[in-house]
Amino acid sequence: MAAYTTIDNPELYFQVKLYSGTGSSQAITLDGDTDMQPDLVWVKERGGTASHGWTDSVRGLDKYLSSEQNIAEYSLSNNGLSAFGSDGFTVVSHAMFNGSSKTYVAWCWKANGSGSSNTDGSINTTKTSANTTSGFSINTFTGSGSNATIGHGLSAVPEMIISKETGGSNAWYVYHVKNGNTHGLRLSTSDPKEDDATLWNDTTPTSSVYSVGTNTGTNDSSAMVSYVFAPKQGFSKFGSYTGNGNADGTFIYLGFRPAWFMQKNTPDTGDNWHIFDTKRDTGNQTDEMLFANSSSAEATGNVIDLLSNGVKIRNTSNGMNGSGDNYIFMAFAEAPFVNSNGVPCNAR
Repeated sequence: MAAYTTIDNPELYFQVKLYSGTGSSQAITLDGDTDMQPDLVWVKERGGTASHGWTDSVRGLDKYLSSEQNIAEYSLSNNGLSAFGSDGFTVVSHAMFNGSSKTYVAWCWKANGSGSSNTDGSINTTKTSANTTSGFSINTFTGSGSNATIGHGLSAVPEMIISKETGGSNAWYVYHVKNGNTHGLRLSTSDPKEDDATLWNDTTPTSSVYSVGTNTGTNDSSAMVSYVFAPKQGFSKFGSYTGNGNADGTFIYLGFRPAWFMQKNTPDTGDNWHIFDTKRDTGNQTDEMLFANSSSAEATGNVIDLLSNGVKIRNTSNGMNGSGDNYIFMAFAEAPFVNSNGVPCNAR
């Protein structure tokens, strides 16, 4: 019999943290029972329209990206995050991360520190920080503008890649296994998927590299970053579902109780990247939404249930459950449905 999960304690590799801003430096400690030093911290103000803030240990604390904007990375001059701690991070005073009396959510992933160069691809990475246990890596490199391969360090086939030119204002692009190697989605917009051979060179990733074409969003002759994810049973999943247009919507089996769930309608324009988590909404029905492609404040309305083994869609919106529409998702666990000792987790 196959193992129920490869990771009994998801808190070692992914955690969600809610906090209130003070306008002055404060250390944010993660809530999990196990310490986790994050390598990617993605922060969003909940009640206001401050931009998304992406900071990682590979690019460095003074470098920030915003997923709703195509702008180059920028520096807040020690005014955003000032440290990654052994169990959290420190924020200073910028409104994106720590405005006085503002509320925030931080989604935090563990990779493997600041990383080192990877030479598996035709382009060597400047740095690759790879966690082969959790299936997550951060990669920086200088693109070539011509067909190439990039080493990701995961020793497993990635099923989702988020790519951004950090040295310029080209778009964020997403590879997702269910869209295939011929298509991409823009994380920064509500646009439908695009059929474009210049994104991933119409080539499926391997256990050592992923392929890029000539698109400036994946391989400009400039500084680039990619966040690469491979699925791990009981911890992460990257899949798809078909909407039924009914309030008794599709059930999505994950094999774990999700801590975080993001999805996107792939064929239609105007539909956001919806993000849910179990810290902002602690019980079902869950409807506290933020949008990866928008700086808008937290919204409600599109109801789902986050269950012990998956997600149940309970709304009829086109963005989440249009009849016959295809949706892709990425999800990370709060607890495996059944741990390696055969013990099932509880529902919320």
